[in-house]
Amino acid sequence: MAIAVQRSATGKGAGTRAAILDHAVDLASAEGLEGLTIGRLAAELKMSKSGLFAHFGSKQDLQLATVEAAARRFRSAVVDPALGAPDGSQRLRAMADSYLTYLDGRAYSGGCFWAATSAEYDDRPGPVRDAIAAALDGWLAELERQATIASAADPGRLAFELYAVVMAANSRYRLSADRAAFDHARAVVDRLLGELPG
Repeated sequence: MAIAVQRSATGKGAGTRAAILDHAVDLASAEGLEGLTIGRLAAELKMSKSGLFAHFGSKQDLQLATVEAAARRFRSAVVDPALGAPDGSQRLRAMADSYLTYLDGRAYSGGCFWAATSAEYDDRPGPVRDAIAAALDGWLAELERQATIASAADPGRLAFELYAVVMAANSRYRLSADRAAFDHARAVVDRLLGELPG
């Protein structure tokens, strides 16, 4: 996923930038991307505003970099662990399980980053919305690709259903703190994937 305006950083600067973005992803999952400001992050990370500003030229640059950092975290925690499973239904099951485990393990302080930011930006045109949409489109496209390999009758619908059940589990858990939401979601995933041919 290509996201504009990245400032190059090496060595200590790259480590500092990564730490800033890690905190920004957690903060955005709880309070949204609009809550991210250079001043707030500087205060919470005990940095100077000018030091933090050196990594991000504007609030929008910070937001875009945060979306990209969230995408990297998602790939590392959800997609990469599933790559050992064969393409098709087994890969779909592995990705769904990785995602549910990730959310159940409180990967983000405020729940799913993608659920929070897509709700925040769904009606706000601009580069940040486009970056969030591109990341989610990429995830759904991979689910649909795997559903096609698995010979699903309607790969697009299966991809949507898998996405929807994980988002529902996240939402229900965030509101109720009842981990049964993840068990219910896994049962739905089992049912959906059990309907695939072969």
